[in-house]
Amino acid sequence: MSARGVKRARALFAAVAGGVLPLLAALLMTAPPAAAAQLTEVTNFGSNPSNLRMHLYVPDNVPAEPAVVVAVHWCTGSGPAFHANTEFASLADRYGFVLVYPSATRGGQCFDVSSPQALRRGGGSDPVGIMSMVDHVLRTQNGDPERVFVTGASSGAMMTNVLLGTYPDVFRAGSAFMGVPFGCFATTDGSGWNSACANGQISRTPQAWGDLVRAAHPGHGGPRPRMQVWHGTEDSTLRYPNFGEQIKQWTNVLGVGQTPAFTDHPQSNWTRTRYGGTGTQAPVEANSLQGVGHSLPAGGMAERAIAFFGLTESVPPPGGGDPAACRVTATTNAWNTGLTTSLTVTNTGTAPVSGWSLRFTLPAGQAITSGWNAAYAPASGTVTATAAAHNATIAPGASVAIGFQATHTGGTAPPTAFALNGSACATG
Repeated sequence: MSARGVKRARALFAAVAGGVLPLLAALLMTAPPAAAAQLTEVTNFGSNPSNLRMHLYVPDNVPAEPAVVVAVHWCTGSGPAFHANTEFASLADRYGFVLVYPSATRGGQCFDVSSPQALRRGGGSDPVGIMSMVDHVLRTQNGDPERVFVTGASSGAMMTNVLLGTYPDVFRAGSAFMGVPFGCFATTDGSGWNSACANGQISRTPQAWGDLVRAAHPGHGGPRPRMQVWHGTEDSTLRYPNFGEQIKQWTNVLGVGQTPAFTDHPQSNWTRTRYGGTGTQAPVEANSLQGVGHSLPAGGMAERAIAFFGLTESVPPPGGGDPAACRVTATTNAWNTGLTTSLTVTNTGTAPVSGWSLRFTLPAGQAITSGWNAAYAPASGTVTATAAAHNATIAPGASVAIGFQATHTGGTAPPTAFALNGSACATG
């Protein structure tokens, strides 16, 4: 890197470090309580072309197949610092998921989100090392490959965007605090800094942003991960226009409209919009914080990220257990390479079910092309149907009728493994 580039990078690191310190108050809330589980460093975890370090946190209460959350630090930070100074560890203790903390080791401790190698699947650099960490945890901790997520702040938020683009078949969702779109930071001169992107001067059409993501893994034809983004309107390090560009990118990638399906204000200066659905696990969620810079105020945002992943919902006990107070009946009509499936979801309990989402697994080869009375994402594999505005509450003893049309490659069976708001349902 040139002397000018080094000077600019040092200025960046100082700015990012200064801006991220207040972020800790937002994600921290309180320091993680003392627990028997300990953060441990893992070495020799697999291919690691950029010599990242890996730390792992496994709570004492993990289920048989725990979810895996990759938590990515800011410039000048580290995995242990992210662990010690944010709420994610205490949330892992509460909800029983495993945490993976990568640490960048290059000068300034920023992650590579700009090189050509980082922006294509299997190209090398940091994403390959992080994927080796995920593979290691899935293998050694019996992690659930259907519940792998990523979150990060600043440089880690940019890496969150990159990982969702390069490994869409691995991650089910991401939450990016103060980041930029996938490919926005791209450079070809060996520099790790893109001033035009940082200053919010790069604007593309939704299609163009989406094409960058699709080009990262051109052979991928399956579902895409959901995305949650957070940004302060007064961010002077990674400026606020990047918030809107991320919305354009991920709504295009996920094939949902850019007009919000839901808008509210969780706090007086927050505006939360959801796209393609109204529930907690909508395909895209965007949180704009009025008057906030490259830091975020307190408000339990770490838990909101975990809720977006679906990890705050109750989880059926290992090996099954009693089903929740719900029942799902499925009826499928098939022809040639297409089918329709109608689902009747009944609340068999004594309390209303509000803001519901129904998770289920499609048979191999089925892919949803359209649906009614709910929003469906992703299109295949483990799908979540999110309530529409007109049927968001199911009264005790009442039912809602939803359904979808799909293509198939021969497997025409109905979905399986129904869970309403995270709890298993009876069928039939």
